[in-house]
Amino acid sequence: MKKRIAIFASGSGSNAQKLMEHFKRSNEIEISLVLTNNAEAYVLQRADNFEIPSHIFDKHEFYKTDVITDLLKNLDIDFIVLAGFLWLIPKNLIEAYPGRIVNIHPAILPKFGGKGMFGDHVHNAVMLAGESEGGITIHYVDENYDEGEYIYQAKYKIDKSDNLEMIKFKGQQLEHQHYPRIIEAVVKKIKK
Repeated sequence: MKKRIAIFASGSGSNAQKLMEHFKRSNEIEISLVLTNNAEAYVLQRADNFEIPSHIFDKHEFYKTDVITDLLKNLDIDFIVLAGFLWLIPKNLIEAYPGRIVNIHPAILPKFGGKGMFGDHVHNAVMLAGESEGGITIHYVDENYDEGEYIYQAKYKIDKSDNLEMIKFKGQQLEHQHYPRIIEAVVKKIKK
């Protein structure tokens, strides 16, 4: 039996796409569901292109009910991957999936993490701080933004001439290169 992953995303879903591509032909792991808090998110189109079911939810459903946890359990989801998902994960979901929720952050944590630090906000902060390196952190998710145990970090060099787009591009290259591989390694270790 394949291990089943649910992806949570809020926007375009480029990392979600890389995961869908990576696991499309896997005999061990499949992407079984895409969930989003944004009915306009392009990740829904990406899921549709791969014939992966999706679910759109609102704040009430996510934070005040067990609808999402129940949905995941009913679909035998084994693991949750956050791919550009911007809301804090509620306690009931963390308790239902202990050590089975992973996120990717576009910086070398603990620097440039926390509430409001996502996407271009992170890249701008890295650039304004005059950092000579940027990077990514893949980490487990707990009750706080970007504080879960680190699984993997990778760095890239920032040149003095790099603008926001270049920094973003270098970061995304690392994300797309490493996230599917690291997720596969982590998911293979869990017991079904």
